[in-house]
Amino acid sequence: MIVIEDVYKRYKTDHGPGKWILQGVNLTIPRNVNVGLIGSNGAGKSTLLRIIGGIDHPNKGKVERRCRLSWPMGQGGLEPTLTGRQNAKFVCRLHGHQDDLPERLIFIQDFSGLKDAFDEPVNTYSSGMRSRLQFAMSLAFDFDIYISDEVTAAGDAAFRDKAAAAFKGMTNRAGLIMVAHSESTLRQFCEAGILLYQGKAQWFDKIEEAFKAYKDTVQK
Repeated sequence: MIVIEDVYKRYKTDHGPGKWILQGVNLTIPRNVNVGLIGSNGAGKSTLLRIIGGIDHPNKGKVERRCRLSWPMGQGGLEPTLTGRQNAKFVCRLHGHQDDLPERLIFIQDFSGLKDAFDEPVNTYSSGMRSRLQFAMSLAFDFDIYISDEVTAAGDAAFRDKAAAAFKGMTNRAGLIMVAHSESTLRQFCEAGILLYQGKAQWFDKIEEAFKAYKDTVQK
């Protein structure tokens, strides 16, 4: 599980410290639960996701990751001068998968749908191609919890269907923390919800309860 304790976050601006995006966030996110982050634009959804993933850090508070946590699916570092295959090889070796490297590369190439572009430099890819490669690389490894920021928006309908099937296949094996602008996407993949409002976070066991609470905040 992931334990978030009293997390505060704000960014510096040209005029000094900005306003608090997150203020005293306390959450415990269990394994094997698919949870969606809900809130208006600027509520801090992606900020919290980056902090959970260790890409960003809080100004105050801490995050304990008591599980194997993926990097954000569809995001993360790629070396642009290397090919997709070379990037995938590097990540596989980094995770200690030298022995079954060919099988994992086949999976990544097939799932990403890059075909011959898998052997082209990443700096020739569109943003959608990069996201699909990073998504496939995330799925090539077994994590306890996957984190996803708008990854289902990458690619065409066939890729989105493939992503949906992959998420559903994680049931009873791993959890998912997701940010998506589409309510239907969150309803499709998530059972629980976290509402972010005025810097605070509230957990809901049912995603529909989170959406109801969100609509109440909009009407205020």
